[in-house]
Amino acid sequence: MLTIGPNQIKTSDFKYVYNKNNASAPDAYSEKSLREYLELYTNFRLKILEAEAEGRDTLKDFKAELEGYRKQLAQPYLTEKGVTEQLIKEAYERMKEEVSASHILLNVSPDAEPKDTLAAYTKIMEYRSKALAGESFDTLARRYSQDPSAKQNFGKLGYFTALQMVYPFEEAAYKTPVGSISMPVRTRFGYHILKVTGRRPSRGEVKVAHIMIRAGEGISKEDSIAAKQKIEELYAKIQAGENWSELCSQFSDDYNSKTNGGELQTFASNQLGVASFEDAAFGLAKPGDISSPIKTPYGWHILKLIEKKPLKSFSEMESGIKTKVQKDSRSDMNKTIFIQKRKKEYNYTENAAILNNVFNTADSSLVKGTFSYKSDNTSLKLPLITIGTKTYSLKDFYDYVSANQKPKQEMSPSAIQRSNFKAFSEKVVMDYEESRLADKYEDYRMLYDEYKDGILLFSLMDEKVWTKAVNDTLGLAAFFEKNKKNYTWKPRNEAIVLNAADEPTLIKAINTLKNSNVYSVPDPSFDTLTFAVGKWTVEKEMQNNLNRVGNYVKRDKNLIIKITSFESVKDALGSKRLDSVLAYLKSRNVNLGQFQKEVKIVRDIIPEKKGKNVKIEKESNPMAGKITFQTFSTSPKALEKIFNAEKPLTLEVSAGKFQQGENNLLDSLSWKVGEFSFKKGNRAVFIWSKALLEPTTKSLDEARGQAISDYQGYLEKEWIAELRKKYPIKLNDEELKKLIKE
Repeated sequence: MLTIGPNQIKTSDFKYVYNKNNASAPDAYSEKSLREYLELYTNFRLKILEAEAEGRDTLKDFKAELEGYRKQLAQPYLTEKGVTEQLIKEAYERMKEEVSASHILLNVSPDAEPKDTLAAYTKIMEYRSKALAGESFDTLARRYSQDPSAKQNFGKLGYFTALQMVYPFEEAAYKTPVGSISMPVRTRFGYHILKVTGRRPSRGEVKVAHIMIRAGEGISKEDSIAAKQKIEELYAKIQAGENWSELCSQFSDDYNSKTNGGELQTFASNQLGVASFEDAAFGLAKPGDISSPIKTPYGWHILKLIEKKPLKSFSEMESGIKTKVQKDSRSDMNKTIFIQKRKKEYNYTENAAILNNVFNTADSSLVKGTFSYKSDNTSLKLPLITIGTKTYSLKDFYDYVSANQKPKQEMSPSAIQRSNFKAFSEKVVMDYEESRLADKYEDYRMLYDEYKDGILLFSLMDEKVWTKAVNDTLGLAAFFEKNKKNYTWKPRNEAIVLNAADEPTLIKAINTLKNSNVYSVPDPSFDTLTFAVGKWTVEKEMQNNLNRVGNYVKRDKNLIIKITSFESVKDALGSKRLDSVLAYLKSRNVNLGQFQKEVKIVRDIIPEKKGKNVKIEKESNPMAGKITFQTFSTSPKALEKIFNAEKPLTLEVSAGKFQQGENNLLDSLSWKVGEFSFKKGNRAVFIWSKALLEPTTKSLDEARGQAISDYQGYLEKEWIAELRKKYPIKLNDEELKKLIKE
């Protein structure tokens, strides 16, 4: 149907891709839709042709990445569909119920010798007999279980549902009555016995809103206390009837949800992995109910129930369950059946005589993981496995063993070699099936080609368009200058907004704001540097602190750091130390314009005379040789740190140039220059509108993100035009018209 350069594209291939992307469109298969998509498709094929012409499909990195994707794409085709469907339905039925259980575990390797397996089984049966005779299961678990957590939780696993435990364990849990103890269950971890302690219907799904105050791992004690105080004050305000949405909008630290009242996505039991949060959410009874503050690893939360839903229908959950089933341990059952069927389909055979000899001659090198073979062994070329049109020799098997061996002290040589052959034979079957997927399944072939083309396209587009647009500063500047009319600010209000807990606080904040343009702030604080007598260079142990100083300055252009170097008469190196510190910061690309420096001379200390024979000597002042850092900020936002130091939520500050919709308090007034004070709920608000800014053209720095995106589009358009000149394009119009559906 279409020829691009030397490449011919079949009508069926174009139709497949078109249908995949347009089948549900209202105008699918209209002439207009087909021709528009053909234009896009042609541009795409031109880029792929150029990538191949440059040899990008022969590069090592490309081949490695494509092989990784090929493995992923093959997976859905390497399972037995009927078995998978049965397992999906079984999992859904089990998800209607949650099971609570305790267990005792004895570790047994999957490859353990029969005698070790029997010993473990006998021992676990002994523990089961003790439990059945009346001994406390909790005590037995704490004493005998080899699950490391059993010492703390007595083997208790809490509630779980399908697809949350390995499949054999899940099987036992769902098939054992409440209060009963299962027979031993073998998993990849070893032998378990389970005591089922409860069952409950699925909790379904819940939707909540939350107000969050961040207090994650590693924060300081002071910040942790401040976060707790803040959440408690918010809870008190909610209990007093203050508006949830307004409090959430002003104070929640979850920036993804604060603008929509704190609403989160609906979630199911055990889905978030944060038990305290889930239990609090499911514990709320009626829509509108509010939880008391709860702590999670991420911080403090107050929850509000929006709705509860029962477990979704099978049709809604089928796809998600299928994905989990394919990754779950129950896939072992599927793999076994799949391999058995493929062996039959491809007339799989083994050379029993050679195989028996392999097992009988296995030696201790397999135990040590040092197996090797003699290359002059005449039997190496003998066929060991035949499958379809392919034959694997004894050498192929020995090469596999050599490449994958590990020391296995717990197994006999013969057992190791049998295990090796089982893994090798399974690999042979799976590899052969993979090699035939493109012939057996059109969907696989087309999807594989799509991934191959996608990798090629990404590397080429990155070089020709995306990265080029970012790095080509001269070209970007010229493009921006030519199109600057497209980059304008809407009308803006240059303003400062103070949102205070009460009127006295607001008045104090206004006075502070107007009487100073630099504010001393308590945070960030930095460690004092101490130089040894006679030393002025920055030592290695000082660098972490200075790096922290530099990182803060890079992140916050409003931060001012006052550096004070103290020197004594005896050790007058203050200026040199200061210069050394600033030189180090400069070497880290830190803007020295954000630093103020001073040298202070401190007096020597003379010890008090205590007797006639005491010699009076001058000693260095404790501050001598030290450099301190004091932090200031030019941003009105710094007032928050000052006013909220003792009590959270005392003051919120917003400052900048705002377009409509960017600040709800500012939008609540008619925009005009001036100072405005008003009440908003229980809060006192002050707005200082300094200037109303007319629509203006943005600078390149202000428009950089949008300008780069537009420049990328321009570069791509120019590049496509070049490719169309380079590679002839010929369309069989009659073939295209055959696809049109009136």
